[in-house]
Amino acid sequence: MIIRPLATLLLTLLSPLAFGQDGPYFQKDQDPKPEGKTWTKVHKMSDEFQGSTLDLSKWQANPKGNGWNWIGRPPALFRAENVVVKDGNMNVTVGKLEKPQKFGDSEYSYQGAIVRSHHAGQPGWYFECRMKANATEMSSTFWLMTKGQSEKKLELDIQECVGRVSPNADSWVKDWDQIFHSNLIHRVNRHNPTKVQRQGQKYTDSKNHERFFVYAAWWKSTDEVQFFLDGKYVYSITPNVKWDVPAFIQMAIETYDWNPLPADGGLVASGNWEQRTTKYDWVRTWRLVDATAPASAEKD
Repeated sequence: MIIRPLATLLLTLLSPLAFGQDGPYFQKDQDPKPEGKTWTKVHKMSDEFQGSTLDLSKWQANPKGNGWNWIGRPPALFRAENVVVKDGNMNVTVGKLEKPQKFGDSEYSYQGAIVRSHHAGQPGWYFECRMKANATEMSSTFWLMTKGQSEKKLELDIQECVGRVSPNADSWVKDWDQIFHSNLIHRVNRHNPTKVQRQGQKYTDSKNHERFFVYAAWWKSTDEVQFFLDGKYVYSITPNVKWDVPAFIQMAIETYDWNPLPADGGLVASGNWEQRTTKYDWVRTWRLVDATAPASAEKD
């Protein structure tokens, strides 16, 4: 009889759910795929963050270029230097700038980062990440955004939280450090004069920075998005317009005016590296194919 160490036994028992890569992370009986379909990975929008460098064929850490031009919401500037791949994670660390920087009318005293996918996701696809939020007043996020001059500027927020509620936060921000919060936002542009935001949220069993959670959304159709927490269905959001424009993954660690930094910078300025770092263990994107189809040979 072979006696396995407890850790090895637990890994074996949990591997189909927590560690397998043959399909999305789902708890038992939670996989929503239709009969006759199976999931196949979209490799160009998936990453296990192994090694020591960010895969620049998949991700852009520079906040400007390739059609993007957002450098961060003051007072925190997005800087690519704050994105480091090590220990099997993509680590995004916030902090205080050595000296304030001014761009246009905005002044920046702190720093975060944004990482965007080079490739766009489509309706019908499933997007998930395993993330541990930072513990500061800044955000930890996982979302999708359209790009370019489309008639629709659409934002699909899968998870948006803060690591710590500021003493000067707006009254509705209570418990935003222990929350699964999602939005579908039809943004204002020259084709749409009025912003429309629809949202869902659920309080989590622990603070977002205390452990890794799996945050996910199935862009089921142009009329519905389903959201999953730790492999379990939580809620759906129905948009006000057809959600039919390809969108790019965004992982932004930023400041909010509704959860402003304290005068002394809070944990953004004084926290240790662990407190100031959002960790992404992996990001995976999936699409549905016929279950009877041959194994995909695509290199996406």
